[in-house]
Amino acid sequence: MRIVVKVGTSTLTHATGRLNIRRVEALCKVLSDLKNAGHEIILVSSGAIGMGVGKLMLTSRPTDMPTKQAAAAVGQCELMYVYDKLFSEYHHTVAQILLTGSDVENPQRHDNFRNTMFRLLELGALPIVNENDTVVTDEIAVGDNDTLGAVVAVSVAADLLVLLSDIDGLYTADPHKHPDARLIDRVETITPEIEALAGGKGSALGTGGMATKLSAAKLATEAGTDMIIANGQHPELLYEIADGNAVGTRFVAKERNK
Repeated sequence: MRIVVKVGTSTLTHATGRLNIRRVEALCKVLSDLKNAGHEIILVSSGAIGMGVGKLMLTSRPTDMPTKQAAAAVGQCELMYVYDKLFSEYHHTVAQILLTGSDVENPQRHDNFRNTMFRLLELGALPIVNENDTVVTDEIAVGDNDTLGAVVAVSVAADLLVLLSDIDGLYTADPHKHPDARLIDRVETITPEIEALAGGKGSALGTGGMATKLSAAKLATEAGTDMIIANGQHPELLYEIADGNAVGTRFVAKERNK
């Protein structure tokens, strides 16, 4: 399978913004093993600003654009250094792809991106995609990496998009507030009732939330790609997902557009 895995800031880092070493090591090990098994893997990784916040010893995520972009510049270097080091231990070559909304919306640039991605996969590389937060502005932003994950999955005609988050999936209510909330394991159609289940923003260091995940699900499934929301605290779940077992919440794709 061609699998796009999106990992959020809350999965990659501790609340301090510092790298969660054990979890990132586990993630890279599992993704390397899945690649060894013959799957094509693309990683969409958040974390540049969050890691920059930690490395610059800032007390919180910045709200002004220059500091956000400065944190991203510092954090992206750290993020790719870590990925390159860890994946190299399993003999896999990584490639960094940084995008803005303009790269997706402009047909020629989008074609260039797709061609590069397909060639990287042919060469056996593991592409790592993030939004180019160092130069992006509100006018040219994709907006969040859940959406970016869906855009990448659709662009490369992925079989599956997996969003690793800090929650097990979509619930009938907010499980942090309602202990009796039930996990919804399968969504055939994203109805207004399903959309109403989305809460607000995610972690303090991230930008996502359930609303962005449902938006990503609509984008992916309409193009023929299944999407799963699963808990990133346990990267080993990716083995179960690759084997087709029920994990988290699966959003079922419509027939792939030809």
